[in-house]
Amino acid sequence: MSDDKGYIVTLKDDTSDKEAESIKNKIKDLGGKITNEFSLIKGFSIKLPKIHADSLHKESPNIASVEEDKEVHTQ
Repeated sequence: MSDDKGYIVTLKDDTSDKEAESIKNKIKDLGGKITNEFSLIKGFSIKLPKIHADSLHKESPNIASVEEDKEVHTQ
């Protein structure tokens, strides 16, 4: 699992709870792990091998974005 990276997965607003669970299960099937679930937006942070993260967005039309989790700085 040393090739795992952190990602933020954002779901579309109209994604059902059932579909969100299906997406989380797919991430686990790919060897990933849900590390945090968000309450203000539909989404979660994950750890997943990069090879799978590149194609995760294609797994469901309800995934709005998959972005690498990294620090953001302000000036």
